[in-house]
Amino acid sequence: MPELVGLALPGGAPFLRELRAAWDRGDAVLPLAPDDPEPHRRRQLEAARPARVITEGGVEELDDGLPVEDGDAVVVCTSGTTGAPRAAVHTHDGLEAAAFASATALGVAPDVRWLACLPLHHVGGFSVLSRALLTGAGLEVVPRPDPAVIDAAPGRGCTHVSLVPTLLGRIDPARWRTILLGGSAPPADRPAHVVATYGCTETYGGVVYDGLALNGVSVRTVAAPGSHWSVPAPIELRTPSLMRCYRDGSQPAGGDGWFRTGDLGTIDPDSGRLDVAGRADDVIVSGGENVWPDSVEAVLGGVPGVVEVAVVGRPDPEWGQRVVAVVVPADPARPPRVEELRSAVRAELPPACAPRELELRDSLPRTALGKIERYRLRQSNGSERTG
Repeated sequence: MPELVGLALPGGAPFLRELRAAWDRGDAVLPLAPDDPEPHRRRQLEAARPARVITEGGVEELDDGLPVEDGDAVVVCTSGTTGAPRAAVHTHDGLEAAAFASATALGVAPDVRWLACLPLHHVGGFSVLSRALLTGAGLEVVPRPDPAVIDAAPGRGCTHVSLVPTLLGRIDPARWRTILLGGSAPPADRPAHVVATYGCTETYGGVVYDGLALNGVSVRTVAAPGSHWSVPAPIELRTPSLMRCYRDGSQPAGGDGWFRTGDLGTIDPDSGRLDVAGRADDVIVSGGENVWPDSVEAVLGGVPGVVEVAVVGRPDPEWGQRVVAVVVPADPARPPRVEELRSAVRAELPPACAPRELELRDSLPRTALGKIERYRLRQSNGSERTG
């Protein structure tokens, strides 16, 4: 039977060589970060159950590997909203559907050449490989997303790249023909050739581009009876690139093929565009009012002295939850004050959105793709300032 082979290799020729060899044998691959801490690696292996792992140092045979099914191509571990990974199984048919839906949306040209710079153990990085290999586009793979390397790549003929918002702010976007942007909320002032994508590991990455579903993809929100369309509701997706199942055999999609993403959003009835409000479990309910972290962060990010900010909810005996701004200040000796932040938010958003607490940190915990790990911030680290 086909096996699952872990690839804990740097991006580049060694990874591509082992990927092609596994697919030629009919095996599936499990991309792994070569430098992950051992406890995290162990959790991923427990979730995915590969037969062996190939590293730069050789091949490690594992005793508890489980076979895959014919047609399985790749198993990608999710980061998980609580840090516990799940292993999503994707098929060759799904990868092909994703590749050609994306190529159709972006336009096909003979000189398209992709730069793969995002981590290959995430679907945002691995899907660049499969997209290029399946559509016959050019491909360059680099081991890490270095801004200088990304800026220089168009000079070597690269035309397309997938990035996360934190990287977009560190490069010159004008050098690129097309930039796919995913992983977290896109900036409001992005250039026209920067395409905001929406999807997840289970859908094999972005299946909604600039708010519109790709060919063959359906998107809907499941609102409570009588709710107005402008009230965020659970987002569901149906796509030919949906995973076959999790590695434990469970399938979260319903019998009709709709997959509930865990996000909330709205669909404009006139344009049909999807607007993602955020994760359902990120919504802060303060004094009976819903507060969306993304909208508050967008305001606070423009406050002088704020380098990075994340907004989370913490238990509050009076309000149910209080809005907390976790800030990386530009000058730790002269950080912004909570009243400054409250004033900025009250000028643009309803009063419930104004933070009642400020916590200062040296950095924010993020995934390899730049997503803020909010679950790590919901507990105070003891250095907060309250207002």
